[in-house]
Amino acid sequence: MKRMYGACLGIAVALAACGGGGGDAPGPQVFASTPITGVGTGTNFSFDLGLVSGNRYFVTDRNNAAIDVFDTQSSALLAQIKGTGANAFAGAVKNASGAVDNSLSGPNGLNAVGNLLYAGDVNSVKIVDPVAGTVIKNIVVGTSGTRADEGCVDAVHGIFMISTPEAVPPFATFINTATQAVVSHVTFTDAAGAASAGLEQCRYDAASDTFFVNNDGTTANPHGELVSMPGASIRGIAAGGTVNYTALAGVRLFSEGNCDPTGLALGPGTDIAVGCREATTGAPLLVQIMNRSTGAIVASVNAGGGDQLEFDAATNRYYSAGSRWTASGKAATDGACSTASPCTPVLSIIDATTHALVAQLKTGNNAHSVAVDPVTFHAFVPVSSGVSPAGCGTCAAEPASLLTVSTR
Repeated sequence: MKRMYGACLGIAVALAACGGGGGDAPGPQVFASTPITGVGTGTNFSFDLGLVSGNRYFVTDRNNAAIDVFDTQSSALLAQIKGTGANAFAGAVKNASGAVDNSLSGPNGLNAVGNLLYAGDVNSVKIVDPVAGTVIKNIVVGTSGTRADEGCVDAVHGIFMISTPEAVPPFATFINTATQAVVSHVTFTDAAGAASAGLEQCRYDAASDTFFVNNDGTTANPHGELVSMPGASIRGIAAGGTVNYTALAGVRLFSEGNCDPTGLALGPGTDIAVGCREATTGAPLLVQIMNRSTGAIVASVNAGGGDQLEFDAATNRYYSAGSRWTASGKAATDGACSTASPCTPVLSIIDATTHALVAQLKTGNNAHSVAVDPVTFHAFVPVSSGVSPAGCGTCAAEPASLLTVSTR
């Protein structure tokens, strides 16, 4: 079932008048909401990243231990892909305190690799055939008991990278996409001997043959650095070998300022956008636009506080899912949402040429994920139920759902 999402819903900057359903009116707007099967009112929807492939939107769903599949035109929920036996996803796993712990759960990040999907899971990557609707393989990437999280693919050389951020030290695994076998690992201990604070979204830039990854924090850059790793150095690691990132030939480390990075998106020219989710109380919530050749910060846009960040060439815009956005545009207490320090989640849309904020649309609870379809001009933003997790200052008591946004 799909329901209309109502009026323009708190657009934070001036837009064209809100029109009828289906996104026919000019100007970005949220126009539909599709409930998530198996996640009711009051339940914390533990989802992670999503993507558009063909005429389908896919998003990882830990509550149902599945990948949820939606039609990009109608936004209808078509299927929930689940594995069995060794191919089953971990699902939403609770820690010793009885709370769901994302670091122990899966599926997590999701990438299209040819006509397949690669999904990060606990200690593993699951390979999914989206046409058959089945999980066809489990690739073990580690033994830490924590999740393989976010990945990216070098389609030119057939290499998939995925990070295990909660291991000590964090590490990245590289998989040959032709053989579907692990070929090497890269660990993340800085020059001072300290383990990275974690790893976030990565991207592969074919123009420069470079893997980029957001490093949560190092001794030199405690609030985040952009790591630039030459593809040739990754391919030069001996089969089955492990190398620390500081030992890679040609590696470059760029400070991201007071960022605490999450999302990453390759923009036009030499631009690369970094989503920041600042944990410093009162710090501006930013998207940092950097020159990926030099590491220089060329623009700081007050549009952060999220997780997944995407660039859409069809609209020449970045889309930032700001789950921890606040009414002031500054980080809540310690960067976390709470009743005392509430968040007001939005989808921020940024012009990739001028770096100006085009629009901010009210979304929903914990709405930290976004994917854009260049064919339908729809963006897809999952949201949790209105009351869980706590700390959303603008959320109604409604069930978990997928919001559909018209991007023009």
